[in-house]
Amino acid sequence: FAPGYGTFLAQSIIIAQLFLGTYLVFLFDELVSKYGIGSGISLFIAAGVSQQLFTGTFSWLPVSTSALLSASNPPAGTIPKILYLVSSQPSSYLYTTGVDQIVFQQPNPLIALIGTLLIFFIVAYFQSSKIELPIAHERVRGARGRYPLQLLYASNIPVILATALLANISMWTLLFWSSPVLSHIPLLGHNPFLGSYPSSALLATTSSISSTTPTGGLAFYLYTPNGLSNWLFPIISPAAYSGTVLFGHSSLQEAAHVVIFFGFMIGASIIFAKFWIETTNMGAASVAKQIQSSGMQIPGFRRDPKVMERVLNKYIPAITVFSGAVVGVLAAGADLIGTVGQTSGTGLLLAVGIVIQFYEAVGREQLMEMHPVIRQFFAGA
Repeated sequence: FAPGYGTFLAQSIIIAQLFLGTYLVFLFDELVSKYGIGSGISLFIAAGVSQQLFTGTFSWLPVSTSALLSASNPPAGTIPKILYLVSSQPSSYLYTTGVDQIVFQQPNPLIALIGTLLIFFIVAYFQSSKIELPIAHERVRGARGRYPLQLLYASNIPVILATALLANISMWTLLFWSSPVLSHIPLLGHNPFLGSYPSSALLATTSSISSTTPTGGLAFYLYTPNGLSNWLFPIISPAAYSGTVLFGHSSLQEAAHVVIFFGFMIGASIIFAKFWIETTNMGAASVAKQIQSSGMQIPGFRRDPKVMERVLNKYIPAITVFSGAVVGVLAAGADLIGTVGQTSGTGLLLAVGIVIQFYEAVGREQLMEMHPVIRQFFAGA
């Protein structure tokens, strides 16, 4: 209906869809925030990640939906794949090929399910751990309480910002390499030191990569490895992965890739944690003023914000760095081990944190008193 403008119309429709989808998410968030519990956007994130985890664990659809189930095309889900291969294949096949296929082979290997569960329990432990500082009311004798400082004081925000920074680096290096305009900018355009990407010939012969997979430069060393088959096995057997994962790099360079990515995630998460604490009034000085303005004080110390700030400075800077390092290690570790459903490490951290926060919100809000529908549900049960 518009000859010569097919690409433009397709791009316009995609932009309109993104705009409409964002607007609907905003409306649903307002609806949940006003009449429900927690944040609507957080629930959408948790639901999306949960759907990926569920399908990655229980999907009976074959890896290639255009072919029938077979040993070379088993179910995509971790548990169905195990059941199918164990029940349909002889012990000789399981001994020679099946165990490796079940435990390590993508998609959704058993090691990814184990890694997902491990990350889940570790995040749940750290999310529920806190340091409690005793506080007392200045004028009401006997009125005491505790000021909790969560061990993950900066929450998941630092790793979200670190992941966003990685995504921007990947996007700009891709644009400088392949954009008809940006690739001609001096020093930056088509610069292999910033990042190089696969040619059309390589894409035609290799199905395991896409046009956005970096093959060299800074982008390669900051690219997220997803699962053991994308970094550990190439380091152990470089000859078998030279054209699909290593792209001509040596096993030592791949090891450097893993170390640089892991170090970047930890370092960036720590920096963003400190930045986030100072810009959201969660630093020692701001917390001391909040305690002082509420009429509380730390027993054994004068009710002076400067004194309380010195006490809080023994804890808040340390747990800020610790929380940033922990979420960076967990997110990077989840990516390196791999997760079911191709969920990113950051997405898994977000989902676990959101579920725990939702659980705590339910406990705080006393649902049976605040929500008549839920009260009737429990009364009729």
